[in-house]
Amino acid sequence: MSEQTLLDRVNDDLKEAMRRKDETAKLALRSVKSAILEAQKSGNFTEALTDAELVQVIGKTAKQRRDTIVEYQRVGRPDLAAVEAAELTVIERYLPQQLSAAQLEEIVRAVIAETGAQSMRDMNKVMPVAMQRVAGQADGRAINQIVRQLLG
Repeated sequence: MSEQTLLDRVNDDLKEAMRRKDETAKLALRSVKSAILEAQKSGNFTEALTDAELVQVIGKTAKQRRDTIVEYQRVGRPDLAAVEAAELTVIERYLPQQLSAAQLEEIVRAVIAETGAQSMRDMNKVMPVAMQRVAGQADGRAINQIVRQLLG
C-alpha cells in the first residue's frame, strides 16, 4: 500500500472528527479543505497539490489564525481568541515541526555568511534564501525579526 498523502490525512481526520462529533477539529479541518480547494482553483498551484504545496497552503491558514487570535485579544475578545487557538492547534498537526529560536538563528547566521550580508541593506539577499531554507518550519515574521537583529 502506498504512503498516505497529507491531503488523505486531512480527509481521514475530518471524517473521524465528524464521527466523534469534535466540532473544533471539524471546523478547523473544513477551513483547511476550503483553503486547499481555493488554492487548486486559483491556478497558482498544480491541480493535484504536492505535499510541499499543501504545507504552504496549510501554513498560510495557520498564519491567518495566529493573526486573528492577536486581533481578538487586542479588541478584548478572549472567548473568540480561545476558539481560534483551539482550531490552530488542530491545524498545526499538519505542519512540520517548528524550529526553535536557537535553531532558526543558527540557520539565519549561516545564510548571512553565505550571502555575505553585512547590513540592513542586504536584507533582501538574506530573506528569500532563509525563507526557502526553513520552508514551513518557521513564521516569516520570526525570520524577519532574527535577520533584523543580526544585521542591525
